[in-house]
Amino acid sequence: MEQKTKLTKMQLLAGFLKGSKRYFVASILASAGVTLLDMLLPQIIRTTVDSVLGNEPFQLPAALQSVIDTVGGAPYLRQHLYIIALLVILIALFGAVLKYGNTVWNAKGSETLVRNMRNRLFSHIQRLPFSWHMKTKTGDMIQRCTSDVDTVKNFLAEQLTAVFRIVILLTMSLIFLFSMHARLALVALGSLPIIVAYSAFFHAKIGAGFLKCDENEGVLSTIAQENLTGVRVVRAFGREIYEKERFEAQNNVYTNAWLKLSRLMASFWASGDLISGLQQLLIIVLGAYFCVKGDLTAGAFIAFLSYNAMMIWPVRQLGRMISEMSKAGVSIERIREILAAEPESDRPGAIRPDLSGDIVYDHVTFSYDSGAPVLTDVSFRIKSGTTFAILGGTGSGKSTLMLLLNRLYPLPSDCGKITISGVDIADISSDWLRENIGMVLQEPFLFSRTIAENISIARPRVEPEEVRHAAAIACLDQSVMEFPSGYDTVVGERGVTLSGGQKQRTAIARTLLNRGRILVFDDSLSAVDAETDAKIRAALRHELGDVTVILISHRITTLMQADEILVLDGGRVAQQGTHQELIAQDGIYKQIYNIQMADTEGTACKQEK
Repeated sequence: MEQKTKLTKMQLLAGFLKGSKRYFVASILASAGVTLLDMLLPQIIRTTVDSVLGNEPFQLPAALQSVIDTVGGAPYLRQHLYIIALLVILIALFGAVLKYGNTVWNAKGSETLVRNMRNRLFSHIQRLPFSWHMKTKTGDMIQRCTSDVDTVKNFLAEQLTAVFRIVILLTMSLIFLFSMHARLALVALGSLPIIVAYSAFFHAKIGAGFLKCDENEGVLSTIAQENLTGVRVVRAFGREIYEKERFEAQNNVYTNAWLKLSRLMASFWASGDLISGLQQLLIIVLGAYFCVKGDLTAGAFIAFLSYNAMMIWPVRQLGRMISEMSKAGVSIERIREILAAEPESDRPGAIRPDLSGDIVYDHVTFSYDSGAPVLTDVSFRIKSGTTFAILGGTGSGKSTLMLLLNRLYPLPSDCGKITISGVDIADISSDWLRENIGMVLQEPFLFSRTIAENISIARPRVEPEEVRHAAAIACLDQSVMEFPSGYDTVVGERGVTLSGGQKQRTAIARTLLNRGRILVFDDSLSAVDAETDAKIRAALRHELGDVTVILISHRITTLMQADEILVLDGGRVAQQGTHQELIAQDGIYKQIYNIQMADTEGTACKQEK
């Protein structure tokens, strides 16, 4: 995923925050209100101890002092201490309301943020080119879209409002501390640079640790995902023990990465606790000394300890914020890598022409990721409304020809040209192109939905009769009706409840229902028997009319009725012609034909015996 990143982390977060900013602002204001109320309590305690229970003069704002004098001053409050208790209760109740609002608004903001992130990621992934998906591990991508998104959400939900709360606490605490005893306040302030310095030191190490953990979690997710989706292969080849050991080995790597990070975090928190504890101990000792000397009243000393604890908390939180920021920074970077990948796009002025004309491959040469050429100077024409067949060995480039036709892989401008109805496919809208080219692959993907939903995926509002008609052409209807739930049968993940032939026929029905002008069958009859193969081909010839059909197969009997057959060898055109023309030539086609016909005759003889 080494893509050029266009947006900074802050710009990316700003985009995600659209729609949730007002909730976070309300949460921040509520948190600020709670903090200011918390700052009042030590002053109430100080005034009560020094001026109500003691004989020290009030140190209050003039307006508040005037109110107290009006009701009777310190003697009145001393006789009616319940007034002070009621004041404390009112502050607590008001603070509870603000805390409730803070929690609710914070939750709304964070969940809205997560929704925006997931929607944007999923939408972007849907528009990424096929080549990107082929190079990206599914487990890692899922981990980025789930765990990393949650990490960013948790950081913003838990730490965003905390930033403003910390700023208010630090500012107000220092103001009150210096107003009560400047020298003791300087001592309290002295530990802050030390905590900040060691937090910065640990920041880079913690970030690297979280990155390693995230990467190993992605590998672990990929192994689990592959085994869950490939359970048939694992069971068929008796690979359970091997796969279990492979998972356990990666799980150990993942666990050790977290243990190493935990030791680092333990050192970080232990150091912070030690510094904070020593600072508070020093303040208690010096504060008691100043009280004995008469430089500090008992109430002021109690208030000073409260404000010092309030100041130490945000500084300690600074360490937690830095560690969480490191983790969130890694996660947002991994998310940004996905969003930095260039989505698939059409050329400016892409058109939607009639695609019922001839298909022409003009000197096409292609290779994957600058490797060895898969296709070399391939040229041929597929006449409109005909059935065109492609035969070739494994790796000869048969499927690549169709991937290029559908523009799942873009053909570089200097590597030839593919045209439909005389129009370069690079100038055609990709949506329009794929709407008119139906592809049935050798390994069709079915969703964990009903058979009817899988067939009608391209046309969700299609009538049930049309679904059954398409299934009948694909020789699937009879098999489906044998299921207890018929077309409402849920096929399971990746169609696991269906046989290989049934999955291929479901994919064929799905493609037929799309009514494309061009239909491609890429070895999509390999899992059905010869009799069913013949029935499907006969039904296709009867139903498709002037639709251009491209057949790719290893089975000669599937291709021999085609109007024209192309033979590929090593990415080059080896032969081209009708079945009769090709078996009359000494070449690859005749060799394959003789081998397959001999195998067929041999099998028939054994059955007669």
